[in-house]
Amino acid sequence: MNETTIRSGLRHAVLLSLFIAGILVISWRMYQLMVVQRHFLLGQGNARSIRMVKIPAYRGMVTDRNGEPLAISSPVESVWINPKEASLKQVGYSKLAKLINLDLSHLRHRLQRNRHREFMYLRRGLNPSLAKQIKALKLNGVYLRREYKRYYPEGEVFAHVVGFTNIDDKGQEGLELAYNHWLRGIPGRKRVLKDRLGHIVQQLDLIREPKPGHDLVLSLDRRIQYLAYRVLKAAVVKHHAKSGSVVVLDPHTGEILAMVNMPSFNPNNRPKDTNGRYRNRAVTDIFEPGSTMKSFSVANALMSGKYTASSMIDTNPGWMMLNGKEVHDEHDLGVISVTTVLQKSSNMGVSKLTLSLEPNSLWDLLHNLGFGTLTGSNFPGESAGILPHHKKWSDITLATLSFGYGVAVTDLQLARAYGALADGGVLKPISFLRVEHSPKGKPVMSATVAHSILTMLQTVIEKGGTAPAARVPGYHVTGKTGTTRMIGPNGYERGHHTAIFVGVAPVEHPRLVISVEVTDPKGQYYGGLVAAPIFSKVMGGALRILDVTPDNPGTSVS
Repeated sequence: MNETTIRSGLRHAVLLSLFIAGILVISWRMYQLMVVQRHFLLGQGNARSIRMVKIPAYRGMVTDRNGEPLAISSPVESVWINPKEASLKQVGYSKLAKLINLDLSHLRHRLQRNRHREFMYLRRGLNPSLAKQIKALKLNGVYLRREYKRYYPEGEVFAHVVGFTNIDDKGQEGLELAYNHWLRGIPGRKRVLKDRLGHIVQQLDLIREPKPGHDLVLSLDRRIQYLAYRVLKAAVVKHHAKSGSVVVLDPHTGEILAMVNMPSFNPNNRPKDTNGRYRNRAVTDIFEPGSTMKSFSVANALMSGKYTASSMIDTNPGWMMLNGKEVHDEHDLGVISVTTVLQKSSNMGVSKLTLSLEPNSLWDLLHNLGFGTLTGSNFPGESAGILPHHKKWSDITLATLSFGYGVAVTDLQLARAYGALADGGVLKPISFLRVEHSPKGKPVMSATVAHSILTMLQTVIEKGGTAPAARVPGYHVTGKTGTTRMIGPNGYERGHHTAIFVGVAPVEHPRLVISVEVTDPKGQYYGGLVAAPIFSKVMGGALRILDVTPDNPGTSVS
């Protein structure tokens, strides 16, 4: 065997050895991948192709008492990006940035900052046309996701009561927040197979069906709400007032048929500078009710058994000093009846009535009427108001309490308390939801006393009282004015007032209670001149909307 043959044999042996070694290495590696690491690698592969996808759930609709939609969730698309897959070198990314109104350099910065993540929203709540344009770009790492966006068809008219949700469709204000647990749905889940571009190519199985939220039927009547909002807005503008509220209440069921505030906002396009616009002032803001409390002070006197509507009270000489402070009427009314005390809104008369009774009796009645406590409406941010109690009552404290100073209420509390007068002395629980059957209330005074107060209050409007502007053509109306000075950092402020009127109609068979409060009107500021006309227009329109039969044929119905 020569040297050439030997070399050739060695070369073949080396090549064969290397070939066999390669086969062994490959075989071993295949064994590792297919046997030893099979479960790990299968899991990694599935993680890159099989995904768990959330199925958004429909949020329940909010409607008025007649089924008119007030809040609806509409399907929309949201665009998101996987920073690990994205490549800004693609031409389409500059087009994407323009479509979603995002600076390309800002997009680049966000991608760099989130480069280790696999999910990042770019823009949510896109309209269908824009979503279609983005999809057509076919960009690596850019995907669309179906979601729901809340829409409020009635805009600013219902904004404070209905409230709004955030971008994740969770309640943030108003009844959207209060009943979020009822309205929200439960998202579903499904397992899907995706291709290398992230597109779903097959649905493997449904893990959980999405469960839609429940609808919410409110007590509000869309027609009355619009009427109240339009009238209040015009009055606030006319008087250059800071704000205002109107509450329309069914005294027999406790249902709120309308609740409006000014200023308002559009929940579909909310302002960044809220400036208190989101507050439902009718339940959150408190004010001294002034002479509107005299109705209950007189009721307290009648409940004592010491007085009747015709009992006489000596208010001479029109003023008196109590604990070094003066209580007075605008004019000396002399000797007047208890009815005239309400008709002329006499501070002297109501003070003398209250001071002749047990010191705690008025506080007890006001407390039973719901002042100083929450109404039970469950509205977020509701104020309980202020009803101070004293172990030892001074004369001046009792006197001022009797004509509505030293106590603070909400517009809703005031409407509810007058609702007790309208419902035969029974205080009903407040409801923002439609009530099928009249709930059982709490008796706070006899039906006789309640009816007597309503009858006496008629004189405030119909017989030379302080609020002729509250008259409603075709109906007998009863109610009470209130005008108070606003409290500032240094006490009561000159030139700043709260104008109030609260009333009931029709008198014999009450159907509605309406409470009106206007904060800081300019020029005219008396309750009888500012708040009473609002009451008249809203009450008149609401009675006609509800087709309530006129009970005063001596006047025409406009």
